[in-house]
Amino acid sequence: MAQGEKGFRGLRVWQKGKELAVLIYKITSHGKFINDYGLRDQLRRAAVSIPSNIAEGDELNTDKQAIRHFYLAKGSSAEVLTQSMISFEIGYIDNDTLSEIESLCVDIAKMLAKLIAARSKES
Repeated sequence: MAQGEKGFRGLRVWQKGKELAVLIYKITSHGKFINDYGLRDQLRRAAVSIPSNIAEGDELNTDKQAIRHFYLAKGSSAEVLTQSMISFEIGYIDNDTLSEIESLCVDIAKMLAKLIAARSKES
């Protein structure tokens, strides 16, 4: 990524969200997820929702609209973590994979909270 890139692609939280979505797609492309369409698809939708809502929110005209989308992304992060915990408990992923997902989700949630606070002060 080029230094000084503007827009949502320059947001570290968007970059982490995209990283998480790519990871989720890779994880759910094999193993026990192959035949569990419901959990696989829900996990993928929630993961893709994170960077998508961050991007959409950042491109909107008002901080109020942006904040709403950032909250949606934060909720999707909690959804990914919950579904990953379930995936671990039913034997679809190992502890290392769960830890990696959890770390990303926690980081994303913290960054979104800071972004929401900053945008709330601006409006």
